[in-house]
Amino acid sequence: MLTLDLTNAPRWHDLAPGVRVQLRPLTTALMVATRSDPAVEAVPEEASDEERAVAFAKALARRAVLGWEGISDADGNAIAPSPEAIDALLDIWPIFEAFQLTYVSKGLLLEQEKNASALSPNGPSAGASATAKPARKPARTARRG
Repeated sequence: MLTLDLTNAPRWHDLAPGVRVQLRPLTTALMVATRSDPAVEAVPEEASDEERAVAFAKALARRAVLGWEGISDADGNAIAPSPEAIDALLDIWPIFEAFQLTYVSKGLLLEQEKNASALSPNGPSAGASATAKPARKPARTARRG
């Protein structure tokens, strides 16, 4: 069952111990805007899937992050989110992975559920049909006495 959150309120997501970010809901408008982001469109055609994922995640985070806690500069002073700081945050591998798992993948869950629907009536996912015929019983012969 699909549960709709009609409040569309931002939510806090824990990305690491002591580090959390407040993010906008992952809406269609946010995804469409991110796909059209100049940084995403500038990714070369020959780029790997990983390079595309990083560019997309950073562009999405720059649009989605509203606030954060537990993030400071080199001197230990708390800093506010900025495009440069968000990109630097996502350059930290465990943070990137947590962002992908707690935010992006949750939003894409419906896409996966859609792909888990019933088998197609034709094509490679068509349900297998029985092609074997039941074995016939051998003919009975009369016993000679």
